[in-house]
Amino acid sequence: MTARRINDETELRAVIGPPKELALAKISDRLNSLTQQFIERSPFVCVATAAPGGGLDVSPRGDPAGFVRIVDEWTLLIPERPGNRIADSLTNLLADPRIALLFLIPGVGDTFRVNGRAVIVDDPELLAPCAVAGRVPRLGILVSIDEAYTQCSKALIRSDLWNPECHIDRSDLPSSGQVMRSLNGAGFDAEEYDRERAKRYARGEGLY
Repeated sequence: MTARRINDETELRAVIGPPKELALAKISDRLNSLTQQFIERSPFVCVATAAPGGGLDVSPRGDPAGFVRIVDEWTLLIPERPGNRIADSLTNLLADPRIALLFLIPGVGDTFRVNGRAVIVDDPELLAPCAVAGRVPRLGILVSIDEAYTQCSKALIRSDLWNPECHIDRSDLPSSGQVMRSLNGAGFDAEEYDRERAKRYARGEGLY
């Protein structure tokens, strides 16, 4: 496919114009008593990191609201819960400390963005307040804030994300087992995979 390309910022600005002064004025290098509430009330954050070979990764993180701990106005701590052990975010951070976060709060149109630098920590004392169901995470991502600001609601208004009438039943999409079978061949037992996965989640196995 051949498409006309925008090649530099001069061309880009000719189309979209410059940012508004009010938009730039909301960007801060720290949290305050108002903006920290977006983190305290959020049960879900998207974490973006950069791979050493030039690739990128965005991973979801979720827990009870406020699970991302505000250490101080310049610092956040994201607990690292059990996952698939591919560990894209963690291995990326070992090579490149840059990180970007997008916090969402169910029912709220505004999101909250944080850009900064991060390190991986295993300090038991620091991680102890992040315990859930008595289990302290073994690792955490300690984020030093460079930029913190609210993002307007336009994307969530356009998507109607929080409208229950627009929600899709999970059964309308391929199951995880069916996706695995499409990748591994017809001999893969998709139904058994889905049953065992559902049982593990029902038991809370591997969540913390």
